[in-house]
Amino acid sequence: MKELWRLGKIIRIFVKHGFGDIAERLFKKAEKEPVDQRQKEWTVKNGFPSPQRIRLVLEELGPSFIKLGQLMSTRADIFPAEYIEEFTKLQDQVPPVSFSEIRQVIEQELRRPLEEIFEEFTPKSMAAASVAQVHLAKLFSGEEIVVKVIRPNIDKEIRKDIRLMYSMAKQAEKISEIARVIGAVNLVKEFERVIFKELDMFIEAGNIEKFANNFKPDDEIYIPEVYWDYTTKSVLTMEHIPGIKMDQVDDIRAHGIDPNDIAMIGLRAFSRQLMDFGLFHADPHSGNTIVMFDGRVSLVDFGITGYLDDETMHQIAYLLLGYAEHDYEMVMDALLDAGLIDEETMDLKSFRTDLKDISESFYGRSLQTISVRDVYDQIIHLIYKYRIRLPRNLLLLFKTFIQTEALGKILGSDASILEVTKPYAQKLIERSYQRKNVLKAMRKDAISMGGRMKLIPKFVYDILHQTAKGKQRIELRHNGFEDMSRQFVKGINRLIIGLVISASLIAGAMVLNASQKLLVFTVNFFGGQKISLTALLGVTGYVVASFLGIWLIIMIFRSRKL
Repeated sequence: MKELWRLGKIIRIFVKHGFGDIAERLFKKAEKEPVDQRQKEWTVKNGFPSPQRIRLVLEELGPSFIKLGQLMSTRADIFPAEYIEEFTKLQDQVPPVSFSEIRQVIEQELRRPLEEIFEEFTPKSMAAASVAQVHLAKLFSGEEIVVKVIRPNIDKEIRKDIRLMYSMAKQAEKISEIARVIGAVNLVKEFERVIFKELDMFIEAGNIEKFANNFKPDDEIYIPEVYWDYTTKSVLTMEHIPGIKMDQVDDIRAHGIDPNDIAMIGLRAFSRQLMDFGLFHADPHSGNTIVMFDGRVSLVDFGITGYLDDETMHQIAYLLLGYAEHDYEMVMDALLDAGLIDEETMDLKSFRTDLKDISESFYGRSLQTISVRDVYDQIIHLIYKYRIRLPRNLLLLFKTFIQTEALGKILGSDASILEVTKPYAQKLIERSYQRKNVLKAMRKDAISMGGRMKLIPKFVYDILHQTAKGKQRIELRHNGFEDMSRQFVKGINRLIIGLVISASLIAGAMVLNASQKLLVFTVNFFGGQKISLTALLGVTGYVVASFLGIWLIIMIFRSRKL
């Protein structure tokens, strides 16, 4: 019954924002065609619905659809730029749930009354997002903390909405070519995988610990401590970091801190995340980046992180070095190794030219002279033009680059993110060529190869066993032997002709030298000449042998295989 009520609400919201015809096609008759005039009202020239109206619909549909829109904002490889811009405006700020509901979740999760857990607990939330909200508190041991609590029953609501999303996506792919190109069902699958990770506070707590270990020896970056005794799947308790949000530049200066120094700390930290750790904070906006009063920078809210394996880290390092050194061959090699471009399906020459054209205009310029929107738009143009599909982690990385540059601009930095990242990329490549790392890679490959070699006899046995039972059939096919067969036949024919020539020459010589003459007759040619049949046969053999010999030599020269 609740799902029917929710479905009715979705339809009403669609109709309210001018998508009544879409709602009718999604939820009723897929075969009905839209009315042309109404189609013009809610679509832009490229055939997509109006981006502003889609954003308004998502906001009104609630937390699940807001999160879906935020995921869509990272998919620059499938949505046009104007849609990405609108999706990034989706605010994850919703009215907080009541303190009594939050108390109930905490007490149920930690199995004690709230007053026995915390010395102080602020009923009013610091921030309220679509899946969780944050409260200030204090432990009996004196530490000031923040408590992040998952909204009660939000997982059930999201599961119901995801079922509706799947139904809408499947129907959309039936009625719309655009939905099929975008991959609406796959988009919902990706959302389902991402959202339930965000609902698990153990995952976020684990991410905080990883970052804390990575930056442990660093005196510029501070990661808050996790209080594991007060953390469960629905409750995350961590150290409270007093400080200034990174976009409050005047306050930063008022505390005697140079904003340019803060920008450089942020750029160095980002470079280390990429080139040293392979784990990066994928949502570094001003609210998640705190300038501490002693000049350090603290990262908070680790709900969205990105991972890079060793191979991808090296590809990105070569990519960054290629850009920094104007080496487009290195850039192209890195893109090919990453599988982002395909020499069989793409015009690589045109791609290299376009890449150079959009890149050269940004070389040697500071962050303040570069429009992040310009860079973004031109790269997205390349992605669309050559139909490149990017993995989610690379899309997150691209988004993080933009956010990091934006923070640098807010702080008034004139640093180049490529120049800051370059030495870290060089060190990563140098480390890969160190003896111990080479031996480690060889040992890893040897172990992997050994494991595969052990499986080969079993696979061969299984194939032969199934074949003997008649469950499998082995079919051998050969390709590429046709030319060899023709060359072989041609060689044999030439050998036969050579033998015929030799036989004709030998036979002619023997006949001409024979003492016995058969059928001697006179020919009136240059006076009366006596010619025997044996002499005539000998001369004929010579003529035939000479003709065949000349022809054979010509054919060998023509084939250029003397």
